[in-house]
Amino acid sequence: MGFPVSLRIDDIEGTDDIDVVSEAGDAVFAWLREVDERFSPFKADSEVSRYGRGELPASRLSADLVEILGLCERYRVATGGAFDARLPGRGFDPCAIVKGWSVQRAAERLAAAGAGRFCLNAGGDVVVGGGPWRVGIRHPEIADKVCAVLELTDGAVATSARYERGDHIVDGRTGLAATGLLSVSVVASTLTEADAVATAAFAMGTEGVRWAAGLEGCEVYAVDAGRGVVRTAGFPSAGVAAA
Repeated sequence: MGFPVSLRIDDIEGTDDIDVVSEAGDAVFAWLREVDERFSPFKADSEVSRYGRGELPASRLSADLVEILGLCERYRVATGGAFDARLPGRGFDPCAIVKGWSVQRAAERLAAAGAGRFCLNAGGDVVVGGGPWRVGIRHPEIADKVCAVLELTDGAVATSARYERGDHIVDGRTGLAATGLLSVSVVASTLTEADAVATAAFAMGTEGVRWAAGLEGCEVYAVDAGRGVVRTAGFPSAGVAAA
């Protein structure tokens, strides 16, 4: 999927058998590999690529892709087009939705298998269960520093930023790279929402911070291009480093 994934499982309800824990972990990575095969726009034979080329009518789409399309449209409308999976010159690319959605699904599989305490980290976007867990938010300009630490029990945090892939997030309203923010992190009950909102807010720029902060159940920590920090009152800080 183009990013590292790590998983920690501290317990499986009703057993201390390491094989049972390993099987739960194996199922997570098998699911993520399946997602990569089915939904990558970089694989010519994936369902997403075939749909993007017009080879699959709506009647032949999987229920999962229908759900993803619905989420893409939801955030396109909510942001006035700033978030758009159909940017000119790129073709259909739902990666900004698929990542959080697929990792959240993996976390739900862990919970269903009885995992009472776990931490699943996908390229810096994290979903946890059975906390408290402490999660660091990477400093947007200093790779080995954090600019904030938050405490989560059951929930997720996602960060959109420029530090790994440069100006890769485009404002769909203008077709130009979004540069108003250095990073924006969103805490929500699911990684599906946290990741989508973080990406959408980054695409919107500084107005996106206000938009995300106004969403029920979302808390925001953002660093703007002028290196100013905006933090919602309910952001679950466990300790804050200098940004």
